[in-house]
Amino acid sequence: MNEHYVTLFDSLFLPQGLALYASMQRHAGAYTLWILCMDDEVFEKLGRLDLPNVRLLQLSILETDELINVKRQRTIAEYCWTLTPFTPRFVFASDPSVQRVTYLDADLWFRKNPKQIFWEFEESGKQLLITDHAYAPEYDRSATSGQYCVQFMIFQREGGEEVRRWWEARCLEWCHARAEDGKFGDQKYLDDWTERFSEQVHVLADKELLQAPWNATRFPHGRAVCWHFHELRILKGLSATRYTVDCGSYPLPRVTRRHIYREYLIDLRRAINTIRTFGWEVKAQRRCTLNDKFFGLLLGFWRQVWRVVIHWQQPL
Repeated sequence: MNEHYVTLFDSLFLPQGLALYASMQRHAGAYTLWILCMDDEVFEKLGRLDLPNVRLLQLSILETDELINVKRQRTIAEYCWTLTPFTPRFVFASDPSVQRVTYLDADLWFRKNPKQIFWEFEESGKQLLITDHAYAPEYDRSATSGQYCVQFMIFQREGGEEVRRWWEARCLEWCHARAEDGKFGDQKYLDDWTERFSEQVHVLADKELLQAPWNATRFPHGRAVCWHFHELRILKGLSATRYTVDCGSYPLPRVTRRHIYREYLIDLRRAINTIRTFGWEVKAQRRCTLNDKFFGLLLGFWRQVWRVVIHWQQPL
């Protein structure tokens, strides 16, 4: 069976989008990845890349007057969250043969084939799948950010539309990057779905299959099917051709850095090289602070020292 997935990102997050794609090429089996292009720049670039198994959705053509109106009142991130419940609708409307579609955050990365997730979903007999944040106790933010995470969600065309339409309407009404009246972005709306839509919604029982920095201390990394690189951002380095990565605010176990982040950075580096090969700019995703510059200089110094030591230790 060919699985259909949908994600969204703009030209700023093209590196993460390409890293997600690379991981799907290795692990997703038969699939189609639909990409909602948040700006025309990324639509044109992805069109030039002409990636196998990818179909593009151009937001500037799909936007309604209602969406354009709320866009003016929200940040780019908030508008992306507003559009999340629209993404399955855009896919279903574009291809009547698609019977289910899985929404993915663009900063997800596949480590294994996701067949175990789909098997559990099919066994549940439900029409929509959501995943628990599964916070490690020391990082529990469910009270403000929500019990469930908008990261990997399966929507059936038949039976899931009631939930999706309800969510779409709520996100149009309010979707902001702040906690307010029991809401937060597009995410807190999911908190009562197991009661509100008990007949349609299944929560992934095997929580270890979807992992992220907030539960890296809780689960063995080897069980993860997908890893969510929340907060990871690309920064410009000390020269125009060098880049550094900020891995976010969560402390990560050494084994996670070695076996998860180091492997992801290989895909991210390849994505950056692809972008530069076409002569396109790789944009900084966060402003570089004085601390970033200091640690960049320190890292550069130690790299030079390490090279000198290695050279000195080599036999003549």
